[in-house]
Amino acid sequence: MNREPVSWWSDHLQKDANLIVYGRGGYPIIVFQTQGSKCNSFEDFGMVAELSDYLDTGTIQLFSVDNFDEDSWSARDADPAWRAERQEAYFAYITEEVAPFVHERTGNDLRPLAIGCSMGATHAVIAALRRPDLFQGCIALSGVYDADCFFGGWMDGTLYENSPTAFLPNMPATHPYVEIYNQRQIVLCVGQGAWEEDGIRSQRVLDEAFRAKGVSAWCDYWGHDVNHDWPWWKKQIRYFLPIVLEDIERMRAAEQDW
Repeated sequence: MNREPVSWWSDHLQKDANLIVYGRGGYPIIVFQTQGSKCNSFEDFGMVAELSDYLDTGTIQLFSVDNFDEDSWSARDADPAWRAERQEAYFAYITEEVAPFVHERTGNDLRPLAIGCSMGATHAVIAALRRPDLFQGCIALSGVYDADCFFGGWMDGTLYENSPTAFLPNMPATHPYVEIYNQRQIVLCVGQGAWEEDGIRSQRVLDEAFRAKGVSAWCDYWGHDVNHDWPWWKKQIRYFLPIVLEDIERMRAAEQDW
């Protein structure tokens, strides 16, 4: 399988940022890491190997990005306004640097999927909900979508934009994004076993908000034996990915028929 490390100086982050491209073609997927991890983490924990058949057949191409949560979500002793700005800078890096790189590398205008586990799921949902014009959707596994868990109740406008449990319930049902969400593939999954309490609670907030607005997002809750850990995330990605890819292909075919 093709594996290509790529690095550049990020103007938004004001530091070097890395990503790894896996595969030579297929549907583009931006991969976000777990908390405090770098772009090789998805591979190190066996998820790239888990998806090797999709990569070897050119069905998907992964763009696995660095995580910089040490400046934002994990920096609990730092000034909260600075932390929120660092998260916003990371969001800008993804949307204004990584997304254009993906389009340049693939040579097409396909909107990438965003996927991730744990904190990676949080980033994937933020990207998919804030910029559905850029992202085809997300597969988010065991995320925590409430900024209160990391900021202890502190909030400003910047953090609000990065807290899905804050901005989504307050989004008017007439907002143009609501219609776009229904043209995307939005999948959130959480287990009900160990270390999933905050994920269950925050996913239910989003689940309720989606339903209230008539958004057909798929919020799935797996069993009480399903823990917040890699063996389950491997099972979940194998379950959801083919369904999502098939749905994307069906939607693209319908658009061409129009």
